[in-house]
Amino acid sequence: MEITKETELTPKQIVEKLDQYIIGQKKAKKAVAVALRNRFRRLKLPAEIRDEVAPKNILMIGPTGVGKTEIARRLAKLCGAPFLKVEATKYTEVGYVGRDVESMIRDLMAVGYNDVKAEMEEALREKSVSIVEEKLLDLLVPGSGEKDKNIKKEEKTEAVPQGLITQSGENAITFDLNKLASSLQDTLDAANTAAAAQQKSDEEKAEEERAKSTREKFRTMLREGKLEDREVDMVVHRPMGGMPSMEIIAGGSIDDLQNSMQGIINMMNGSGRGKKRSVTIREARKILTEETLDNMVDHDKVADEAKRRVEQSGIIFIDEIDKIAVHGESHGQDVSREGVQRDILPIVEGSNVNTKLGVVDTTHILFIAAGAFSVAAPSDLIPELQGRFPLRVELESLHKEDFKKILMEPKNSLIKQYTALLETEGVKLEFTEDALDKMSFIAEDVNSKAENIGARRLHTIMEKVLDEISFDADEHSGETITIDAKYVEEKLNDIASSEDLSRYIL
Repeated sequence: MEITKETELTPKQIVEKLDQYIIGQKKAKKAVAVALRNRFRRLKLPAEIRDEVAPKNILMIGPTGVGKTEIARRLAKLCGAPFLKVEATKYTEVGYVGRDVESMIRDLMAVGYNDVKAEMEEALREKSVSIVEEKLLDLLVPGSGEKDKNIKKEEKTEAVPQGLITQSGENAITFDLNKLASSLQDTLDAANTAAAAQQKSDEEKAEEERAKSTREKFRTMLREGKLEDREVDMVVHRPMGGMPSMEIIAGGSIDDLQNSMQGIINMMNGSGRGKKRSVTIREARKILTEETLDNMVDHDKVADEAKRRVEQSGIIFIDEIDKIAVHGESHGQDVSREGVQRDILPIVEGSNVNTKLGVVDTTHILFIAAGAFSVAAPSDLIPELQGRFPLRVELESLHKEDFKKILMEPKNSLIKQYTALLETEGVKLEFTEDALDKMSFIAEDVNSKAENIGARRLHTIMEKVLDEISFDADEHSGETITIDAKYVEEKLNDIASSEDLSRYIL
């Protein structure tokens, strides 16, 4: 992990960042902030101590819709470390149909590789601009590139060819007329050849100057953005994937086998040679920039740095871990669930996993698990796995005051979202204070009488309240519509008075 503004955030600053999007859950935010900060602290320790400091994995316990997944999602944007969120339910025990648990490490490596590659490409982007520009000009004005020409000119240094004059006596000179005539003809032919060569050279220079002049005109137009919509033909190479290829069964999984087989098929079909397409200059610039940056990046360095970051500062968020807990006696499908726990255990404890980038040590990867535990309890997990999540944080159920804050305060609050959506139709929404109180009260009431789905209840309430306005928005363009408590009651009256609430709001 590189020392960046994100990694230098203190726990308080991390909590403040999370508060912009998540209401309440101070304990969970505090635990996650400390864990994230400890990753940074550990990297500053001497090497002999650093290896002994193991991450303190976290288990977040709480009902659905209270912010567990949102904390993970926002944490991913905050930290500069490789971050992966996975669902525990998509893994199965070895021998059953489904993904093996080691694939989460391979997925994390893919994330790390892509992050490092993007950073290196960004550093080289400015340098690639001139190269891409020349390639675009080659497409616009084919053959106008500067060519190195070495024209060798042979000059005759002999004034009189040998053999034309002979000296027979002391002062007697004899001319060989036949040789003289032949020599004159050769000289004339050489002069004609030289003249033709000079003319050809002058024509080539003139053509080169014209091409150069045309190229410079196109260069100016290109820089001024006048050719963005002009179409050109170019060969587009299909991307070969972000990670370097290795042995067919490098990772030991069916996913790697399928990817490798697909690569072999593409090679046999000639897919790597590229396909000719007609694209605009705007599209061509994007394609050429990607190809140029890919060629400029040292993929071996990317792989080494990605492996280092994943091993030293990687974070994996395992959601729905309660779904693989076994309640009571094991039978049938529960056997597979317990098998998944036993497969996850060595990865959390620290083991070596084969990936396309080599063997990855998971000892210092931080694992954050989360689950509602509405049916099973944390104690239903196997004891060994429980011991690997020493920090436990219970998230609280949301109440009326929390719902009101969720509606208004976050940067991505529902009120802001729906207001912005309808403003695109020219409709301005205004919510009164009592309307927010009413919706918050109904959300709490419905959650208490039906299934408690947390803040997700607000989505269905908002949709119900704004149903007609959203449908007829085009007819209300230019109007300002005020949503008050009376309006909310009218729209939600049937729901609030019905005993079978789940029939109306799921």
